[in-house]
Amino acid sequence: MAKLTKNQKLALEKMEVGKAYSLREASELVKEITFTKFDASVDIDVRLGVDPRKANQMVRGVVSLPHGTGKQVRVLVLCTPDKEAEAKEAGADHVGLDDYIEKIKAGWTDVDVIITMPSTMGKIGALGRILGPRGLMPNPKSGTVTMEVGNAVREVKQGKIDFKVDKNGIVHAAIGKVSFTPDQIRENAKEFILTLIKLKPTAAKGTYLKSIYLSSTMSKGIKVDPKSIED
Repeated sequence: MAKLTKNQKLALEKMEVGKAYSLREASELVKEITFTKFDASVDIDVRLGVDPRKANQMVRGVVSLPHGTGKQVRVLVLCTPDKEAEAKEAGADHVGLDDYIEKIKAGWTDVDVIITMPSTMGKIGALGRILGPRGLMPNPKSGTVTMEVGNAVREVKQGKIDFKVDKNGIVHAAIGKVSFTPDQIRENAKEFILTLIKLKPTAAKGTYLKSIYLSSTMSKGIKVDPKSIED
């Protein structure tokens, strides 16, 4: 068995085995048990009572976090020349079309989000094998295929994220940084969970929010009581 480090021991001392914490308590505790020298991400994992193999139980959506993610999001806008100025003014990091398509074909994917227009999807569809596995493929459901490219860029820069339940019925997302205040972490987590509740499929039966865990990069997961979300 691996020997626990001093910081790991300190973290374990602060956590009560088997306890489900309120969201408010967990938002404070995740800061106390994080000892990384960098500003670690705060992550949330929610296990849902759905069967993702069935189309009518798929959970996918977008949410605008009240306090953003704390991460500098690199945005590429693939658009026609008449939309380039709008994208640049909104804060896009890269703007273009054919030149960037060629760069992506050559292996370049150094961005976090790609936004495009319906009229250019014909060209971008060929990039599916490259962008799909990296979660970069634009999708109308996530708001990344739109004529309002400026608004889309601003929303992403301000903390809009998209999420999708995985094959195990778990939704995972980064909802902030350890440098956030406990209230900022709690409010971002609450917004994320309430969005999941709104997206509950009508075909889902039984308990919908099966478990919620809050953690940071390299920290242990803190179990959150689903009943405490509104506290």
